[in-house]
Amino acid sequence: MSKRMFASTQFQPKEFVFNRENKFEEERIIAKYPIGCQASALLPLLDLAQRQHGGWLPKIAIRYVAGLLDVSEVRAFEVASFYTMFNLSPRGKFLVQLCRTTPCWLRGSDELREACAGHLGIKFDETTSDGVFTLVEVECLGACVNAPMIQINDDYYEDLDPKRIVELLDSLKAGVSVNIGSQNPCRRFSESAAGLTTLTDT
Repeated sequence: MSKRMFASTQFQPKEFVFNRENKFEEERIIAKYPIGCQASALLPLLDLAQRQHGGWLPKIAIRYVAGLLDVSEVRAFEVASFYTMFNLSPRGKFLVQLCRTTPCWLRGSDELREACAGHLGIKFDETTSDGVFTLVEVECLGACVNAPMIQINDDYYEDLDPKRIVELLDSLKAGVSVNIGSQNPCRRFSESAAGLTTLTDT
């Protein structure tokens, strides 16, 4: 599991506020919740702050969101540091999250791990010198049927092998569009790669 540590003081900005566009989005998100339950907007507002700040959450942004919702700073920091969807330090343009739990491991995630680290020339919890890729290990991402898989930023890439993962990384770096989801051309969504095996008479 990747280390969950806040960025050092040198990376922490002094100020954070939502920009004009995100201020409207903040109001739209909070309006979804009944009066008195606005604290439930903590997760989506932290996500909004992270997206505005280039893919990671500085401490000042967490405090800012806590203040908007009248949530204790301790509670906001607990949430931000618990969920791996929140990055607590600067990351590359592409956050490569490799699932390391049992289904992916049984289907070859160790080979993907070696291929990613070897091709990028970095270890886990590191960012390439050009700032393009950050490599982390995560727990189950919930796409076990198409294991092994990775998540890159918001997208899932499934049914991977070492050759395909290197191709994906190279394409992303070059700005070439890549198909998300299963990388097995014989699979449709989560169906068996061999096609339907049940309910074939309907």
